Amino acid sequence: MGLSKTIWANPSEIIRVRQPDHPVLVFAPTILQSTARRFIKGFPGLVTYAVKSNPDEMVIQNLVAAGVRGFDVASPYEIDLIRRLAPGAALHYHNPVRGRDEIAHAVAADVKTWSVDSVSELEKLIEMVPAEGCEISVRFKLPVQGAAYNFGAKFGATAELAAQLLRRADAAGFIASLTFHPGTQCVDPMAWDAYIRTAAAICAEAGVRAARLNVGGGFPSHRNIGPAPVLEDIFALIGRVTAEAFGEDRPALVCEPGRGLVGDAFTHITRVKALRDGAHVFLNDGVYGGLAELPLVGNIDRVDAFSPEGQQRTGAAVARVVFGPTCDSVDRLPGELGLASDLQEGDFVVFQGMGAYSSATNTRFNGFGAMEIVTALSLRG
Repeated sequence: MGLSKTIWANPSEIIRVRQPDHPVLVFAPTILQSTARRFIKGFPGLVTYAVKSNPDEMVIQNLVAAGVRGFDVASPYEIDLIRRLAPGAALHYHNPVRGRDEIAHAVAADVKTWSVDSVSELEKLIEMVPAEGCEISVRFKLPVQGAAYNFGAKFGATAELAAQLLRRADAAGFIASLTFHPGTQCVDPMAWDAYIRTAAAICAEAGVRAARLNVGGGFPSHRNIGPAPVLEDIFALIGRVTAEAFGEDRPALVCEPGRGLVGDAFTHITRVKALRDGAHVFLNDGVYGGLAELPLVGNIDRVDAFSPEGQQRTGAAVARVVFGPTCDSVDRLPGELGLASDLQEGDFVVFQGMGAYSSATNTRFNGFGAMEIVTALSLRG
C-alpha cells in the first residue's frame, strides 16, 4: 500500500489521468479536519479518536492538527503509534480484555485510562496498574437499537455487574468511570438516551459518583443517498440527557468516534473487471480488500460510476450483484447495488464515505489487494 505525493483535484481527475487498474483510496485532509473541528466544537466533552478505524499516520497527523488531543487505543501497536505521532495526547486503552504483556506495555507507556467489563479483568488491572491517577471505566451494555451491528455481542457487562465493578474499582483507589458503545453507525439518537439513563442508575446502585462517562463511538457517517446525519442533534441530546439523568452528579463526558470522524474523508476508486452477461459486476476490489466491512454494515449507496475519460455515467440505477476479484464465492457485496445502467467494462465505480475500516482491513488474499492512497482537494467530481 503506497501513498502518492501528488495532490489531485478530485477522483474524476485521477481516473482520467491515471486510469488505475488497482484500487485507490482518495483522501481529503480538509474534510477530515473540518469534521474533527465539528466534533470538538459541538460535543460537550473530550473528543478522542478510535485509532482502529483508520490508523494511517496522515490521518493521525491531520486530527492532531485539527485539535484532537485524545485517542482510543486497543493494542500496544496503537499505543506506540500515538506516542510517536502525538506524544502529549491522552490514551484510553478501551479494549476490555488484555494479556498481561499488553498491560505491562501500556503501563510502561504511561497509559492512565483503562476499561473493563468483567471481574477477572478488573482484578488483573488492580494487580498490575498503579491506582494513583489512573482511571478505570466500567463498560456496560444494553440491547442494541438503531445500529448497524451490535458491539455488545462481545463486550459489556450487565447493569448489575457494572455496579459491582464500579464499586470495586472505586474501593481499589482508581478514578471510577463508566463507558459504553451504542453500536456502529448508530442513526437513532435515543440509543444514547437509554445508555446515559442506565449509567446514572448504575452509579446510584453502586453508590459511586462516576468521574467521567464515555459515550463511545457509533456516530454515523454519510453512507446513504440523502442528507448527511446531523451530528449536532446527537451532541445536544447527549448533553441534555446527561444533565437530566445525573443532576448535580453529572460526570465529565468523553466520546471516541472512529467512523464518524474519518469515514467521509475518503472515497474508494475501483474498476470494473467484467460485466458477466450484463448481470454480474466484477470489481478489482472486494470483501477481502477495501470493501471488507460492507457485509457487516450493508452497502454504501453513495456510489458513482465513471468512464475511463472521467465522465460520470448518468444511466438510471439498476440493481446488480457485485463480486470482488478473488476466486472465493464469499467475495460478494451484500444484496444488490444500484449502478448506472450504462456501466461498461473498464469503467470505474467510486464509493463515497470509505475512510473507516477500508485500508485498515485490506488483505492480499489470492494475490489481490494492492491498494494505493492518494490525496485530493475535493472528493466530488
